[in-house]
Amino acid sequence: MVDRQRWLIPLTIVIVALALRLGAAYWWQERMGSAQRFAFGDSESYWVLARTIAQGQPYEYGAGMRIFRMPGYPIALAALFALAGDDPPAMWARGLGAVLGTTAVLCVMVLARQLFDRSTALVAGALAAVYPGAISMSVFILSEVLFGPVMVLQLVCWIAAGRTTSKSTQHGLACLAGFLSGCATLARPSWLLFAPFALVWLSASDRPRRRQLAVGFTALAVMMLTLAPWWIRNYRLTGHLVPTTLQVGASLYDGWNPRATGASDMDFVPAFIAEQQQCDARAQGIVHSTFEYRLDQRLRRAALTWASNHPVRVIELMGIKFWRMWSPWPNAADMQGWVFRLAVLCGYTPLAALGAWCLVRNWRRGWAYQLCLLPALYFTFLHVIFVSSIRYREPAMLPWIVLAAGSLTSGWHVVQRTVRVRDA
Repeated sequence: MVDRQRWLIPLTIVIVALALRLGAAYWWQERMGSAQRFAFGDSESYWVLARTIAQGQPYEYGAGMRIFRMPGYPIALAALFALAGDDPPAMWARGLGAVLGTTAVLCVMVLARQLFDRSTALVAGALAAVYPGAISMSVFILSEVLFGPVMVLQLVCWIAAGRTTSKSTQHGLACLAGFLSGCATLARPSWLLFAPFALVWLSASDRPRRRQLAVGFTALAVMMLTLAPWWIRNYRLTGHLVPTTLQVGASLYDGWNPRATGASDMDFVPAFIAEQQQCDARAQGIVHSTFEYRLDQRLRRAALTWASNHPVRVIELMGIKFWRMWSPWPNAADMQGWVFRLAVLCGYTPLAALGAWCLVRNWRRGWAYQLCLLPALYFTFLHVIFVSSIRYREPAMLPWIVLAAGSLTSGWHVVQRTVRVRDA
């Protein structure tokens, strides 16, 4: 009977999380209507690439765009095509997102139990289950829905590897953390540099460095092995090392250009394609690598040239992008209704404050607690350079919810002690 009661609350949290996500997915799909399948342009590219995988066709989007997206999320979506044929309903993908979002809730509970105690794990799970940002990212057909649970599970394995006293267990968990880091990068290419970033932070901040550094370098090595097949493929296609995709140049120019506002606006891409085609025509067939690679290099050069000539505007844009990422209300024009604004404000602001307070109180307890901060720092550094939106903070909010739960449970324990002292 005790064991049943012990599992009743976690099971209830999981059921509520799944029900909320499935309900939100249905509501969003109905809101979209039959004329529009996707709300984001990225979703269409993931859908097309998933179809190519399911049909055994070359991994290519459009004409010659063979390194356009990382393959992680399209592989997950490809299972839907294998089950339902050439054109499964978009609701199926949203249902998959609901399952993955619920898995993220479970991972948050595991991380909270690892850092604090069972009661904190239950509070963290409840917060993650109802957090509007986590629910919304489970509904949209975007790679964050796969990235979130894999990222949190990577943090769980990294912390466990650093805490165990068994060498074999430490090595196994470090390898698993590295594999998950590679899988997370295959879902979201921006995660590529997180492991080196975390290692630099660790070497500068934590006292028991030897074990943690060993775990970190093992994880980094396994991550590279996990990504090696993608790197080899890209090298064979281009003759160059392409660690993630050939959209880095476009993303960089999206953030640094004369019309940049901090939001994404890819209207410039056709003009650059035309310029590159004209340049190739003048070269009379003597060209370097693939068209996709040359276009990426052109966009990178244009972005860096503009940024070097306009340093003041770059700094201004960094402030704008920072605010866009951590804004207490939505940025998107179609989400300015009071319901959306109130949901984001009330869901995000208390968690941000509670997480910050917990981090201050537990800072000296070491690496494991600081690790919950690092995704937020890492993504902030990235997105003050590239474009920014509250969408990009949502994965980082998952470990932050763990910190927020730690504040709530510690506060409740203080209240309980105060009551006991008063009654005595």
